[in-house]
Amino acid sequence: QKGIGMNEPLVDCEGYPRADVDLYQVRTARHNIICLQNDHKALMKQVEEALHQLHARDKEKQARDMAEAREEAMNRRLASNSPVLPQAFARVNSISPGSPASIAGLQVDDEIVEFGSVNTQNFQSVQNVGTVVQHSEGPLNVTVIRRGEKHQLRLIPTRWAGKGLLGCNIIPLQR
Repeated sequence: QKGIGMNEPLVDCEGYPRADVDLYQVRTARHNIICLQNDHKALMKQVEEALHQLHARDKEKQARDMAEAREEAMNRRLASNSPVLPQAFARVNSISPGSPASIAGLQVDDEIVEFGSVNTQNFQSVQNVGTVVQHSEGPLNVTVIRRGEKHQLRLIPTRWAGKGLLGCNIIPLQR
């Protein structure tokens, strides 16, 4: 009312209440504004405390994450010192005596990790191995796991007195 804000006097120069404004309405408005300002200050204090707690938790989380990362790196370094056996995709079911597979050193229950260009990533069926054998010229590198140890063998597919070019039966592993 008439430019009266929060600090203008409500009395005239002689100390009497001003007649040109509604004093009750001005005092009520000033009271409401002061209450709202106090509420705002209290709310801002709560927000500030919550932000401090949030940042403190974030610092703690970062410290825990860094500690976990260091521990994981240490575990990886320790694990790299012990050999991790690759995943096998097939197993040798049987071997004929005197066959190219027998001569190469393949044994029953050997788990095949790599057979020429066939490995766990590109293996789809035993026919993949058959295709590699039919198209190979010369020795094939075969990697097997035998009793928990990795072995490298050189298998030369050739015609022999028995059936097939290898003389062994390979079955896929169900994993």
